[in-house]
This record gives sequence, structure tokens and C-alpha cells, in this order.
Amino acid sequence: MAAGATASQMIANVAIVAVPVLAAVVFHEVAHGAVAYACGDPTARERGRLTLNPLPHIDPFGTVILPGLLALLGSPIFGWARPVPVDFRRLRHPRRDAVLVALAGPGTNLVLATLSVLALAALVRAGEPGVIGVGFARMAAASLSINCVLAVFNLIPVPPLDGSRVLSAVLPARAAIALARVERFGLLIVMLLLWNSDLVPRMVHPLITFFLKVARL
Repeated sequence: MAAGATASQMIANVAIVAVPVLAAVVFHEVAHGAVAYACGDPTARERGRLTLNPLPHIDPFGTVILPGLLALLGSPIFGWARPVPVDFRRLRHPRRDAVLVALAGPGTNLVLATLSVLALAALVRAGEPGVIGVGFARMAAASLSINCVLAVFNLIPVPPLDGSRVLSAVLPARAAIALARVERFGLLIVMLLLWNSDLVPRMVHPLITFFLKVARL
């Protein structure tokens, strides 16, 4: 019985993190594709990526392995899905619309963070919610943290993150081309930044605190 209870608890603990991570990255990517479609580029729709079915969006490393490792290490949890394809040449106003497409992902994560903190506040104020209620409260708290991390992380102006797309759209052409050349080293730069500085936690903690204060938690 004890072994079974331990296994069930482990599965519950994984679900409390895995469900919000999966929701956060899938909604993030679908938002990019949906805004691109609204701005004239149907590429994501043509390739079957305007769907909330998580399977087409899962990146084995970014969606599964990395968040799991970070959870085991007790580090801030983040991840990514397979990028939704966007053909910027098909956008009606390429420079302006590229900014809107880039901001759609982090903006969606902030909306999810808002919904998460509202759900958390409702569960906390419900009093003694029982085991299931406590589980949902923990999931809402994890969702708040994960979506805040994703929003901040993706706004770092290093290719291929969304912040670099915004920066490229406002830079002169020559500077934007130079920034694009960094993309081949972008993931390495981001990883070094994450593991050798506290930049993301220092930016995320005030954001989480802001949400908690607004919800009066």
C-alpha cells in the first residue's frame, strides 16, 4: 500500500508541473500562428499547427526532457514546443506584423498567468478544499510561475527567442541581419545566460509578486 501511495504521489507531483508546462508552451505557439494567420500568413494553418492538440507541438527536449530535469534540480521550470512556422514574407505589413506575431506568445503566457492567479485566489478563499482542491491549487501556483518564466524568458533579445524578433523588426536592416546570424549560437548563449546568471529569476520574481498582490494573496 505504501509503495502504491508513493507511486501515486509521484504521478500527481509530475502532473502538477507537466500539465501547466504543456498548456503554456502549446498556447504560446498557437498564439504565434493565430496572429500570423490574422495578419495574412496561413502557413501554420496549412501545416496543421493551429490546433490545441499537443502532439504536433511537442519538442522531445524542450517540452519533456528539459522541464523534467529542471524540476528534479529544483530550478525555475521552463520549456518550449516546436516553433510554429511563420512565413514573414506573407504578412501584410511584414515589419509591424512580425512584432505582433512575436509578442503574441509571451502575451498569451501573461494571460494564462492572470487566469492561474485568479484560480489560485478562488481556491485559497474557498477554505479547506480537500486533497483534490489542494492539488488544483498547487497546479495553479505552478502555472502562474511557469507562464511568468516563459513570458520573461522569451522576451530575452537573443535569437531565436521572441525578443530578438521584436528587436530585429525595429533595427536597421544591416543590424537586423547581423542579429540573425547569431541564431546558430542562440540556444548555447541562452543556456549559458540561464546557468551563469540570475537574470531571469530577478525579472520573474517581481512579476509573480505583482500578480499575487493584484489577487491579494
